[in-house]
Amino acid sequence: MYLSHRLTGIGLCTALFVLAGCAPTSIAGPGANNVRITNNEPGRECKFLGDVTGSQGDFLMGSITGNANLETGARNDLKNKAAAMGGNRVYLLTQRAGQTGSDKRLEQTNVTLSGNVYHCPES
Repeated sequence: MYLSHRLTGIGLCTALFVLAGCAPTSIAGPGANNVRITNNEPGRECKFLGDVTGSQGDFLMGSITGNANLETGARNDLKNKAAAMGGNRVYLLTQRAGQTGSDKRLEQTNVTLSGNVYHCPES
């Protein structure tokens, strides 16, 4: 009986770990909520702060995570990192979706976004 309870506990912990891995990265703090991602390079009034890369997923958990969660997680990761640098604008340079698979069956397993971080005056 002790063994069955222990196995049930291990199974429950594993299930919770898998479900947590499927959730997108969350926005961390109010600064990240104010970060805007754009395809247009900011003007001269904005100060360049550096480069940033945000990602979500890997070959293990990415295959059981929905594409929308992968994309949202990568975007939130990018915003969190930009806010930590003091930025409020990200000029998006690249967007990549990684695929893993075999036997002619590929699945999207990760999303990576890269860009330049700027701090722009509030308009």
